[in-house]
Amino acid sequence: MDTMAPTRPTELQESTSPADLREPTHPAKLRQQACPSDLQKPIRPTALQKRCVSLTAGPTAPGIARGQVRATIAAWEIPVETSVAILLTSELVTNAVMHEAGETINLVITCGYGQLGVDVHDTSCELPEPVDGPPDAETGRGLVLVASLSSSWGYYRTPKGKAVYFTLAFAGDSGEDNTREE
Repeated sequence: MDTMAPTRPTELQESTSPADLREPTHPAKLRQQACPSDLQKPIRPTALQKRCVSLTAGPTAPGIARGQVRATIAAWEIPVETSVAILLTSELVTNAVMHEAGETINLVITCGYGQLGVDVHDTSCELPEPVDGPPDAETGRGLVLVASLSSSWGYYRTPKGKAVYFTLAFAGDSGEDNTREE
């Protein structure tokens, strides 16, 4: 009886099988076969993503908020119209700066459930009201713009004041699953 373990051959034997005689496949080609590049990326994130940014209430806050929203849309590859998201963010942050009693405004950007959400928190207890003012008025029509360009908008009270928000449905999304987490 042989009790020794089998040993490895010191020389490779050439295979005579036709399947083994074909050319070796390059590793890049194997990766391409395993994961074809023509597959589409999913348009709906599988989990809720959230980003919170604290802004100093002042004249630079709207610009900083626009930059944060633009960068977030690009980083998360959110399929929404970036220019609309930036415009609406600017409107909400400008309103918060005008009515802010404290020194800080919080910007909360969320993505999930087929939509982008932007919430702007401030310490004012004054609730927003859309005003359909005259065409030559310099202020007062921001919320009308938010209402007309967003999928939804609104406000809710917070322990420190209120938050005003808007949502934008993903491009090509029917918007039927617009559940919000508050």
